Amino acid sequence: MEIYKGEKKRWYLEKHPIAHHFSFRVEEFIEVREYQRDEWIIQEGMRPDFLFYVIEGKAKIYVTHQNGKVSLINFINENDYIGEMELLNDEYYTKGIQALTKTICFALPFLHYRKRLLEDAKFLRELTKFLSGKATHMAAKYTQSLAFPLENRLADFILQTADEGIYKEKHVMVCDYLGISYRHLLHVLSQFCEKNYLQKDGRNFRIKQYQSLNELAEVLKSK
Repeated sequence: MEIYKGEKKRWYLEKHPIAHHFSFRVEEFIEVREYQRDEWIIQEGMRPDFLFYVIEGKAKIYVTHQNGKVSLINFINENDYIGEMELLNDEYYTKGIQALTKTICFALPFLHYRKRLLEDAKFLRELTKFLSGKATHMAAKYTQSLAFPLENRLADFILQTADEGIYKEKHVMVCDYLGISYRHLLHVLSQFCEKNYLQKDGRNFRIKQYQSLNELAEVLKSK
C-alpha cells in the first residue's frame, strides 16, 4: 500500500473532487491510498480506521463462514464507499476487502471525521443513495441467477474480474458466487475458448473478444 504525498496527492484531489459529498472541508486529514492487486484494503474481522471512497480500480468483498469456507460476496467499483457499515454501526462484523486491480481510494480517518460525518445531512443523503443502490444490485444479482443462463452471467463476471485482459479467478470461488456446479463452469469456459472469446494461458484465461463477452453481459443490464 502506498500513500500519495505532495503534488501527486494534490493532483488526485483536483482530478476527483468530492467536496459535493460533504458540508465541510475534508482536505486537511484525507489520505490518497494506492493498493495493488490482491492487497487487502481491509482485513476480515478487523474494524477499519478509515472510510474509503474508491476513485480508480475494483475490489472484492469476502466473508469466512463458521465452517471455514470463504465466499465472494460482491464487488466494489469506482465511486463506491468502503467502511460505511463500520461508520454507521458500533457493532458490525467487518468483511474482507481485497483489491482486484490497482485501486486508488480517498481515505477519511474516523478519528477526525466520524462525528462530523454522522451529523452531516448532505453526506448522509449521499450515503443513503449509495446503500439503496447497493441493496438493489444485490437483489438483481439473486434474480439473475434464476432468470439468465450461465453464459450471460459468466461473461459479466469475467469482465468484472479481469485485470489488464487476464481472467484468473479460482473456479471454486466462482462456482460458489454464481451458484453453479464445477462441471458446468468448465463446460462454459471451454465453449468460450472454442468460440475464441477466451484463450487459455496457463492457469488463467486471456480475453480475446471483449465485444462478444460484452454482448452477453449487456443482456443482464438491459432488464
